[in-house]
Amino acid sequence: MTALKVLIADDHAPTREEVREILLQDGRFEICAEAADGPAAVAAALETLPDVCLLDIKMPGSGVLAAWEITSRLPSTRVVMLTVSEDEDDLFRALRSGAIGYLLKDADLTQLPEQLSRAAAGEAPLAPTVAARVIAAFRGGEPRRRRLLGHAGAERLTSREWEVADLVRQGLSSAEIGERLTITTATVRSHQASAARKLRASGAPGADSPFP
Repeated sequence: MTALKVLIADDHAPTREEVREILLQDGRFEICAEAADGPAAVAAALETLPDVCLLDIKMPGSGVLAAWEITSRLPSTRVVMLTVSEDEDDLFRALRSGAIGYLLKDADLTQLPEQLSRAAAGEAPLAPTVAARVIAAFRGGEPRRRRLLGHAGAERLTSREWEVADLVRQGLSSAEIGERLTITTATVRSHQASAARKLRASGAPGADSPFP
């Protein structure tokens, strides 16, 4: 099996080292590049063409802008944010920038290999608390959430996509969700990818900006 190429971008060197060690010990990944700021992450991504970019949202040069640039220029590259921030503005701007996942640094980082593998397969790995906020934003009518997410003209999630999203929020794996709903793991991933696509599309305020 070909190793998945991962770019790690974080201005905190010990975090990069910890993530690198966890991924290399798993055996499914190749660290193709590391960076300490947004512009360096973009340059490295364009040079090495990673399968997945793991970006810190608060690093110098903005992880959000780096995500937007990378996903715009490398559509097949999956971007996952790894951050300490649970702020809604950061969350939805990251998703609007094209990031497919949003994970928290205070979580169990030994789960990263599986989460990044899922991202490479088209799933949308979200920390359970983050998934709950995304679901609430789709369902809620608060003006602030509508502004952050850009509800106007948004595609509606299907009932099955809602079911899958709720089970993701509960922390179930794709295999567990498939067993619960009596569908294949591939179908679960398809529903997750579709929901993530609708989320990103619903947040697009214009052709060129990841910001509200």
